[in-house]
Amino acid sequence: MLGYIWLFMIIASVVCSIINGKMDILAEAVTGGADKAIQLLISMAGVMCLWTGIMRIAEKSGITRGIAAALSPVLKRLMPDYSPESEAMQAVSANITANILGLGNAATPSGIRAMKEMQSGNRLGDRPNASMIMFVVINTASVQIIPATAAALRQAAGSSDPYSILPYVWISSVLALVAGIFAVKLFGRLRRGKNG
Repeated sequence: MLGYIWLFMIIASVVCSIINGKMDILAEAVTGGADKAIQLLISMAGVMCLWTGIMRIAEKSGITRGIAAALSPVLKRLMPDYSPESEAMQAVSANITANILGLGNAATPSGIRAMKEMQSGNRLGDRPNASMIMFVVINTASVQIIPATAAALRQAAGSSDPYSILPYVWISSVLALVAGIFAVKLFGRLRRGKNG
């Protein structure tokens, strides 16, 4: 579906530029946009490599285990299907740590690993259990203390104060997390009530 949307946008752009006699502006925008995309990619690559490396060091040095221990009282209540010492919860903790640091790209591998580990201990077969659903919601809400990726994008775009978004990121991500947890709990109760 997304491919069709992009195709429609490209065709509409070309048709509009032909009708308005602005083909030269379209050609300039295409080449300039490609150049800017490569520059942005190169500037982001360094930041992403740095933070992904820091996350790997945190995993290898046991920092994520320490965070898992600190988060275990909360995670135990939110995801009761897995013990805090399990591989699944270690991966969940690594994912949450990466999200707290605002590293969506670094959080992805640990998120995939967490879901694989959770699925291997899932007694419902192909259906996700309540803990898996809760993890997806927490991961999607992505509470960020340091929005490193967003700040790097703002800095690459020329912002003089890339971290000025901090209070807004904190408020919106915490509100999204609270709303998500409330929704999972509410729909879980409704489903249990419906099933008897």
